[in-house]
Amino acid sequence: MSKFTDQKYLLQEQYKDSGNLDARISLHKRFSTNPHVWFDWVFDQLSSLPADANILELGCGTGEVWRECASRIPAGWALTLTDLSDGMLDAAWRNLIVIKRGIKFEKADAQLLPYPDGSFDAVIANHMLYHVPDRKQALKEICRVLKAGGILFASTLGENYMREMWELLERVGRLKRHVVAPAFNLENGEGQLREFFSRVELLHYQDSLRVTDVPAMMAYIRSMASTADLQEDGFLSIERELMEAMGKNGEFFIRKPAVLFKAFK
Repeated sequence: MSKFTDQKYLLQEQYKDSGNLDARISLHKRFSTNPHVWFDWVFDQLSSLPADANILELGCGTGEVWRECASRIPAGWALTLTDLSDGMLDAAWRNLIVIKRGIKFEKADAQLLPYPDGSFDAVIANHMLYHVPDRKQALKEICRVLKAGGILFASTLGENYMREMWELLERVGRLKRHVVAPAFNLENGEGQLREFFSRVELLHYQDSLRVTDVPAMMAYIRSMASTADLQEDGFLSIERELMEAMGKNGEFFIRKPAVLFKAFK
């Protein structure tokens, strides 16, 4: 089973706490080139929801989109943030308790949601559906808990996401390249959604990284599920290559386009 959908690995190692996700978020925050940052762009897409919308987020992680956009959350929105990881829920609670919005934090499996039919105006799945073993069951559940006319906002990546980094990992670390998010991505996500939703829209977000900090880049690489089995000498070889590249070019450039599907019930 791929580590991307291995629930035991994801809960006990990759997402047992927020450390790995924090390392990745930090790199994107520091070195992304698009001035309209990802979290603001995602929130822009939510702005059409009703002023009294009831919203469910699946796989909320550290709750970063709500922390970054706290001042933009309408007073009438009711938010329920869920995750399978106790560590992630704890991190989200710690990040968001300060905004004093009465957010609900609940442990829930996207494949068996503990909510009545037609409960929510919107469901958000931000870079998480590719971790779900049975996506058909999860999409069926999402559709069930959405109200008539409700919307699923599901972000993901394309097959060439962070290609430049992967070329380095293949060449220097001798790692076999994995298609990022192979189970649900730009190339196959729309077809999966159309089985359950009447209409699907695709929005593109163009961005890149210009990384100038070797330790930050190495923290990202070490946090990845794909490098979990890499030996220390492999990491050291990658680090030396990054130091050489940044010394020569002043940066390490990485393309990282992302997409957001809007699926209407």
